[in-house]
Amino acid sequence: MTTADYEITSGGARAVITRIGAGLRVFEVAGVPYLETFPEGEHPPLGAGTVLVPWPNRINKGVWHWEGTEQRVPVNEPERGHAIHGLVRDHVWEVVQQSTNRIMLATDIPVQEGWPIALHTTIDYALDDRGLSVTHGVRNTGNAPVPFGVGTHPYPRAGKTNRVDCRLQLSASTVLPLDPDTLMPTGPAVPVEGTDYDFREPRSLVGVDLDQPFGGCFPGQDGLIHHRLTSEHCGVELWADPAFRWVQAFTPGEFADRGDGVVAVEPMTCPPDALNSGDGLIIIAPGESWSARWGLLPLS
Repeated sequence: MTTADYEITSGGARAVITRIGAGLRVFEVAGVPYLETFPEGEHPPLGAGTVLVPWPNRINKGVWHWEGTEQRVPVNEPERGHAIHGLVRDHVWEVVQQSTNRIMLATDIPVQEGWPIALHTTIDYALDDRGLSVTHGVRNTGNAPVPFGVGTHPYPRAGKTNRVDCRLQLSASTVLPLDPDTLMPTGPAVPVEGTDYDFREPRSLVGVDLDQPFGGCFPGQDGLIHHRLTSEHCGVELWADPAFRWVQAFTPGEFADRGDGVVAVEPMTCPPDALNSGDGLIIIAPGESWSARWGLLPLS
């Protein structure tokens, strides 16, 4: 079995999607990068580009309950003792449709330890004159309702500009307080107004250290949520359907060969530990389907 990645193109735009995990590895236009990348065949550093289904972020100690039954998902973040980022990151996704500028991939989430109902999930990457759009789909293939969440983990890049020379704008009106050691919520989301977490207007990333979930993401007049990373001469917008009312912002100091640091802007349908709190969970009945979109748009 080949592990080569998939490439789609449209005009000067190019995107590369990994066969394992169906993650977004490259997005560039006319040779200008709008996404942090990593070498083909390598494990995505810091979750780069990965698809997060049937939950984004973390489940506290990997334990949650559904219909009165305790579920225990295997812990895959041993340093904190949590289950993180869903169940499909190591799947080899199958191609459903493919053309020059579009590819749809799919995988199944079977009944397994900690997950009681089978799901079928798809992801559709498409390039056009507005950039890259990504459509997530989930269908309940089991015999009972089940909750789920969806997210993804891109690291947008404002061309070749260093992170410290960029400004970040998030369409988020609340922030979820976290325990700094466990990164688990310590209470309900609070307004960002008057706090260091107010990114509703563009803010410099100099001295900013984030690994924080933001909520209350509000759509603009076009009905879409808009987050932006910009520099003096370049920028990229991450837009999303209102279903993605949460976003995680993460600013690691190093990434692959980028010693100057990067920033992740992760659209999510629910916050950390949502399978326990219920906040933002989507309940899907047998035979039902769900879908929502996000995308990347270069800014001149």
